[in-house]
Amino acid sequence: MRIGVITFPGSLDDRDAQRAVRLAGADPVALWHGDHDLHGVDALILPGGFSYGDYLRCGAIAAHSPIMAEVIDAANAGMPVLGICNGFQMLTEAHLLAGGLIRNEAGTFVCRDQVLKVENASTAWTNSFETGADITIPLKNGEGGFIADADTIARLEGEGRVVFRYQGVNPNGSINDIAGISNERGNVVGLMPHPEHAVEEGFGPDTALAMRSGVDGLGLFTSAIRAFATA
Repeated sequence: MRIGVITFPGSLDDRDAQRAVRLAGADPVALWHGDHDLHGVDALILPGGFSYGDYLRCGAIAAHSPIMAEVIDAANAGMPVLGICNGFQMLTEAHLLAGGLIRNEAGTFVCRDQVLKVENASTAWTNSFETGADITIPLKNGEGGFIADADTIARLEGEGRVVFRYQGVNPNGSINDIAGISNERGNVVGLMPHPEHAVEEGFGPDTALAMRSGVDGLGLFTSAIRAFATA
């Protein structure tokens, strides 16, 4: 399986996402924001960072990059698409996911290992997990507060499209502790925490077993492989 990782001006975690794809057992393909070619990939990742310097709203300029026309078409055709942090912001700005992300409630940048509850284990990016499981992956954002109008929140909750929910503490003031959501079809997922930073022992969050041994984030990438294998 070939998973494309798109680099935008200001992307920081594109190489980390490529490494996560490789560790999960797929082939990462580097894609460029200015192109109109997805190079035949089977899934896509929009990585974290500060695309275009966050000079407008986070992700707003990137959502109009040339390659996003292909991303939107691919997502609408059913291709698995994952947006991580800034990538999540792009997906909301491109209207592939509902709602939006605003400045953290405390007004400060937050960086911490964050416990998440897996609310939906049936999407293309979560099928390696069990519904209700707690996972720990790093979080780092300044504008991660998820918002939407009341009708949209009710629809997301009622349709099971809240994929991850913050546990223990809500780090950014997101409505209903929402950390990640999906589209109706379940092939497009966005989340604020960074699973690509919890895929290799020695570099992930601390666990009860050992320091930096957490690899809970790997499940998102193996899920895409499983979804492709069973499609």
